[in-house]
Amino acid sequence: MLSRLVIISASALKGSGPLGAGLVQASRSLHTSSQSLAPVPPLPEKGGKVRHGIFPEEIFQLLYPKTGVTGPYMLGTGLLVYMLSKEIYVINHETLAAASIGAVIIYGVKKFGPSVAAFADKLNEDKVAKAQEVKDVAMASLTQAIEDEKKEQWRAEGRSILFDAKRNNVAMLLETNHRERLHMVTNEVKRRLDYQVALQDLHRRMAQEHMINWVEKSVIGSITPQQEKESIAKCITDLKALAKNTQAKATA
Repeated sequence: MLSRLVIISASALKGSGPLGAGLVQASRSLHTSSQSLAPVPPLPEKGGKVRHGIFPEEIFQLLYPKTGVTGPYMLGTGLLVYMLSKEIYVINHETLAAASIGAVIIYGVKKFGPSVAAFADKLNEDKVAKAQEVKDVAMASLTQAIEDEKKEQWRAEGRSILFDAKRNNVAMLLETNHRERLHMVTNEVKRRLDYQVALQDLHRRMAQEHMINWVEKSVIGSITPQQEKESIAKCITDLKALAKNTQAKATA
């Protein structure tokens, strides 16, 4: 709103001499100057210390080194006497009305100010407590979200380890199946080779038995009855001689 007033009254200020030109130039500098990036200090929760309800303490502290303790009061009294003596300010019925209204306002502030201030402070504390509660809930939620995100990142990092373990398990299963099949093939080949060896042994044994039977039949068929009788007689004679020798050795 102030910028609009400055723009509207710019033409009027240009024709008013050096003062108008200076104000226009100042307004332009305010509108065209770059914004300061310095941090804005926080506003104080409570106002500065005052004396007599309206006079800031800084004024007294500023005048003390030059005028002493009574300097600010003498300066105020002198200004008041000067304004009254020169009739800069004329006391009339409005002054009495203003004094009456000021007295009522001062009385109201002194009487009801602490209770109103306590009520306002309570409202402010309730608002601050609600805002703090909302902030705490938001902080807790964000903290939990951060923890969940860290856990998910940890799981994502461990996913590679899990995949490596699964790859190793699959490789072990494939190796186990390969070895089982090799073992099965080895057993099958061994069984067939054992079958061939057993078959060759059977053929050899059957050939030997056939040869033995043929030789026995040939020998038995070549012996005449007379040779058989002589062989039996000779065996009997040999047995008798062996019996005599045995008896002689026993008696000796």
